[in-house]
Amino acid sequence: MSAFKLYVPGDAAAVALGADRVAKAFEKAFAEKGMDVEIVRNGSRGMHWLEPLVEAVTPQGRVGYGPVKAKHVAGLIDAGLFEGGEHELRLGDVEKIPFFARQQRFTFARVGLVDPASLEDYVAHDGYKGLKRAVELGGPATVEEVFESGLRGRGGAGFPTGIKWRTVAQCPPGQKYIVCNADEGDSGTFADRMIMEGDPFTLIEGMTIAGLAVGATKGYVYCRSEYPHAIKAMNVAIKAARKAGYLGKQIAGSDYDFDMEVREGAGAYVCGEETSLLESIEGKRGLVRAKPPLPAHKGLFGKPTVINNVISLCSVPFILANGAKAYADVGFGRSRGTMPIQLAGNVKYGGLYEIAFGVTLRELVEDVAGGTFTGKPIRACQVGGPLGAYLPEHQFDTPFDYEAFTKIDALIGHGGVVIFDEDVDMARMARFAMEFCAVESCGKCTPCRIGSTRGVETLDKVIANKDRERNLQVVEDLCHTMKLGSLCALGGFTPYPVLSAIKHFPEDFGRGHLSVAAE
Repeated sequence: MSAFKLYVPGDAAAVALGADRVAKAFEKAFAEKGMDVEIVRNGSRGMHWLEPLVEAVTPQGRVGYGPVKAKHVAGLIDAGLFEGGEHELRLGDVEKIPFFARQQRFTFARVGLVDPASLEDYVAHDGYKGLKRAVELGGPATVEEVFESGLRGRGGAGFPTGIKWRTVAQCPPGQKYIVCNADEGDSGTFADRMIMEGDPFTLIEGMTIAGLAVGATKGYVYCRSEYPHAIKAMNVAIKAARKAGYLGKQIAGSDYDFDMEVREGAGAYVCGEETSLLESIEGKRGLVRAKPPLPAHKGLFGKPTVINNVISLCSVPFILANGAKAYADVGFGRSRGTMPIQLAGNVKYGGLYEIAFGVTLRELVEDVAGGTFTGKPIRACQVGGPLGAYLPEHQFDTPFDYEAFTKIDALIGHGGVVIFDEDVDMARMARFAMEFCAVESCGKCTPCRIGSTRGVETLDKVIANKDRERNLQVVEDLCHTMKLGSLCALGGFTPYPVLSAIKHFPEDFGRGHLSVAAE
């Protein structure tokens, strides 16, 4: 065992900000000084404006310093890094930083705290307690535990997870699958990536519990190729779990069998839709399937399949370890438990913030995120990725809740919040939504394939001030057709950002007193 321990994040966001260079600089400096130090590449704590955030284990506990650059390394060591020495970058106990301290970390409790490559570290921090209880309860009772927790899909649709599991569990015995949708394609979202890189055993445990619950023996994690760090972390963890008997035959000494693997996708946004994802895993082009049949009845390779998002599955170990009531007791309305909210865009304090449902958008963007990075007034927020509505300031008091957002024609989606200041041109943002749909459409259905292309062309005319009112009516008609006629949410939800931009920011489209004055 090394005399000292230092945590330097290996999270992709921290690496993009120089964490690898910082780790190498520490290695070199420690070697030159003859210091015996273990450097652990942990996950990110989620406070991205402080990355790379390093933590030294001291007699008083872990002490954070950040944002650290390679040039700071020598000074940090000289300041007494492992005694919690004073330095301009000293943050103290990072869990007492207000952004972190106010969170309710259920799903992300271990991210940043543990070594993501160490099964022993995972178990030491209450890992696999959920699986142990699931083995004791058995499949049917485990399904009911998840149902009673009120857990809903965190991928965007918000469908009750327990109902999906019940449906697959009730299918006749035989080959069944657990599929994890890790194709995190929404702009401004990074929760899936963060937990796979920072605590991959949580996902493995969640999928294993799901397999036990419904009688599935095989699982697949479908992850996009743009996430090489996450794919590597998952493969390392799967190998370790298999070696320790937590995957394979008679998992954890039980009578249940379950194994899993990672399947890498090419990065098509439409493969975030569950049936396109299944087609891709099967080696086919990622095209949307018509429903019915539902994947729960006829999914992967034609067999009953549970398809859940990363965060949905990663929430399961907490629920089983602590009981359904512990999870259901927090939240708002029918939205139970916590939501990892990702704050991005023109934001002062960007990062991941896990909190119970019910927090208002105003609290998130003005208080937690600290407003815009530019210091200018916030004009709009887009919640739910590129298919989410643009919300104006007067809707910021809406609680973060599936039903509350539905009432204002908005989506929570995967929990991404992208902030824009007063300089944003909402007509161009509406055009971007249509262009995004046109580029990412699988092409199977006409409303999405043709509607989005015509939408781009028509919004170009609006922006160019060509017969604006008539062309805006065409855009609204296209949105109506796409919403009702598209096979999946890509075409069906694109109208949300377009129509919300037109409704709440009419002056950017040549409507209202501002545009009249300008003309």
